[in-house]
Amino acid sequence: MRSFSEIDTVVKRATKGVGFNWGVAEEVGKNIKLLEMFGLPGLKNLNDYFNSLKSKKFQNLTFISNHNQSKIPYCPIISGISFLDQVNELKELINIKIENMSYPILFLPFLSRASEVIGKKISFKFDENIFLFNFNQNIYSNYFSNKILENAKLTEINFIENNNTFSQEEWDNLYKLSTNTFVEESDELKKSAAGAGLTDND
Repeated sequence: MRSFSEIDTVVKRATKGVGFNWGVAEEVGKNIKLLEMFGLPGLKNLNDYFNSLKSKKFQNLTFISNHNQSKIPYCPIISGISFLDQVNELKELINIKIENMSYPILFLPFLSRASEVIGKKISFKFDENIFLFNFNQNIYSNYFSNKILENAKLTEINFIENNNTFSQEEWDNLYKLSTNTFVEESDELKKSAAGAGLTDND
């Protein structure tokens, strides 16, 4: 099994080798390592995408709006970098649609990292696949395939507020219990502990 550091290094070099600058290569290295940690086929999809650059053209999505369309498939890497850069403004849109996204698996890590930046959950849907990210953790996915996904006709991104799963009453009750957990150590307890076989002298 290849180590994550080895994957990171080779991916960065390959990204630079196909024409991206070193800054982009650094981002892609982090992303593929993250996908592989999640058990998603990041390297497989990246390898196929890089091979496709020899014969196909891809559109750079540099400014993201609530509905993005292109006859030429969007590059998942440039689209992802744009999303991560603009996420503090994009979160106000609540819902974003991107049509004709190439290799959508490669777009996922940018969303995961963006959720940590804004402190909100981000859901990502395409075809029948659903992903939910929170603070850079893949907390839910119904995707269990190891296949290459070349294109998604429509992808949908939603921002979801983080809310507590418990009520104020439950919190108050637990907090009250927490104030009762400290017990002042009595002289009797100190003496019993001293005779429990614990000593600094050998």
